[in-house]
Amino acid sequence: MKYVSTRGEAPELDFEDALLTGLARDGGLYVPAVWPRLSEAQIAGFAGKSYVEVAQEVIEPFVGGMISSAELRAMLAQAYATFDHRAVAPLRQVGDNDWVLELFHGPTLAFKDVAMQILARLFDHALKDKGRRLTIVGATSGDTGSAAIEAFRGRDAIDIFIIHPKGRVSEVQRRQMTTVPDANVHNIAIDGSFDDCQALVKAMFNDMSFRDDVGLAGVNSINWGRVMAQIVYYFTAAVALGAPARKVSFSVPTGNFGDIFAGYVAREMGLPIEKLLVATNVNDILARALNTGRYDTGSVTPTISPSMDIQVSSNFERLLFDLYGRKGEDVTRLMQQLQQSGGFGIGEAELAKARACFLAASADEAATKATLQSSFADTGTLIDPHTAVGLAVAQKLRGDAAIPMITLGTAHPAKFAAPVEAATGVAPQLPERMADILDREERLEDLPNDLAAIKDFIRARSRVCTDEMGA
Repeated sequence: MKYVSTRGEAPELDFEDALLTGLARDGGLYVPAVWPRLSEAQIAGFAGKSYVEVAQEVIEPFVGGMISSAELRAMLAQAYATFDHRAVAPLRQVGDNDWVLELFHGPTLAFKDVAMQILARLFDHALKDKGRRLTIVGATSGDTGSAAIEAFRGRDAIDIFIIHPKGRVSEVQRRQMTTVPDANVHNIAIDGSFDDCQALVKAMFNDMSFRDDVGLAGVNSINWGRVMAQIVYYFTAAVALGAPARKVSFSVPTGNFGDIFAGYVAREMGLPIEKLLVATNVNDILARALNTGRYDTGSVTPTISPSMDIQVSSNFERLLFDLYGRKGEDVTRLMQQLQQSGGFGIGEAELAKARACFLAASADEAATKATLQSSFADTGTLIDPHTAVGLAVAQKLRGDAAIPMITLGTAHPAKFAAPVEAATGVAPQLPERMADILDREERLEDLPNDLAAIKDFIRARSRVCTDEMGA
C-alpha cells in the first residue's frame, strides 16, 4: 500500500514512513493511494469475532505487508488489553432502534484511546526498524492530548509535547495530561483556542528546518494511523446490528472531522452505511459547509462540549480530495483560498457527492443540556456533552426507523462532570483508578501564543536535539 498527499506534490510513501511523517511536506495529508475493499462475505465473517480479530482484518490491508500478521495481532492484543471492557467498544441500546457506541472504556476515558494505544505500538515498531528517535508535537482540545500522553509516556525513543488552549479544557482533561510524571512528557498551555494550537503545530510541520532538526512527528488526526484505527469500530458496531445484511447509520459528534472520516472510509471499504450524520455544536462550520456549500471560518465560541470548539477541521481536506476526484491541484486551490480569505465554495457536483453520504446539523447549548437531561431520565445512564450533541442531531435527522441509528459515545461523563451534574442533578464519578486525579501534582508550562517561543521550548527539551548537541 502506497500513501499519497491530498495536495499532490509530496512523494508517495509506504505505511511506516507515512505514519512517522504525519503531515506531508507539501502541507497536505496522507491517504492510501486506493481504498481497499472487503467483500460481503468477509464483513459477514466478523460476526462473533473479538475486537482484536476484526481490527487485524480491517487494518492489515493498510499496512501493506510491513508488519507480519503475528506482530500486528500481538500489538493489537496489547493495545486493547488496556481497556476496562472486554468488548472494547460495546453497544448500549437507548431507544427502539437507537444505540450508543461506548468508546470511552480506554485508559483516559475517551474515544481517542482506541487509536492512540495501537498508534504508540506502531510507532515503536517503525522506530526500532529504522533506528530512529523522534519528537511528537500535538494540539488538543482536551481528549487527544491525554490519550496521546498516556499512550506515549515513558517511551525511550519518543518525546511528546502537547499544546492545549489555557482554560478551555475541562479540569479532568487538563489533569489527565499534566499529572503524568514521565520525563518524556511536556505540556504547554497557551492563551487562545484549539484552532490557534492546531495552527502552531501545522506551522512547525511546515518549517522544514525545524521539522528535520527535532525529528517532528504528529499524533493529531492529521496522522493517517489515527484515522485507520478508528475505522474498526464502525465495522464491529454495524456487524453486531446485522450488517452487511442490513444497513446502519451513524451520528458522530464532530470537530476535526477525523472520527467521521473513518466512517466514510469504512463505507468506501464496503460497509453498508446508509448515512453518516455530522453532529456539531454551535461551532458549526461543517454543518454549514455541507448544508450551504460554503466553508467559511469564524470565531470559536466556548461551549460545554469543548472538544468540538473548532472552526478549522483539518480532516475535511481528506474528504475534499475524494470529492474532487483525487486531484491535488484542486485541493491546493481550495486550501489557498481558505488561508487567504478564510473560506471557499464547494462545487455543486462535489457537494452532491458529499450529500449522498453525509447529513449535517448542529445542536446549541440548550439542546445539548436538554439531551443530557432527557437521556438520563429515559435510560438512567449519564452521558457526556459531546455524546449529547450526537444524540440530539440523531433525533433531529432520524430517517427510516427500521435502520439502526448508532451515536458515537465519545467520552465518559465524569470528564465533564460540571455540565452533566448541572443538567441532571447527578455528579458522574470517575473510575477508582482516577479517583485522586484532582489531588495529583501538575506539570505544565504557560507559554505565549508565539511560534518562536514554543519552538525554542521544544528544541531545548527534545532528546533528538540534546543528544546531537552532546554527541
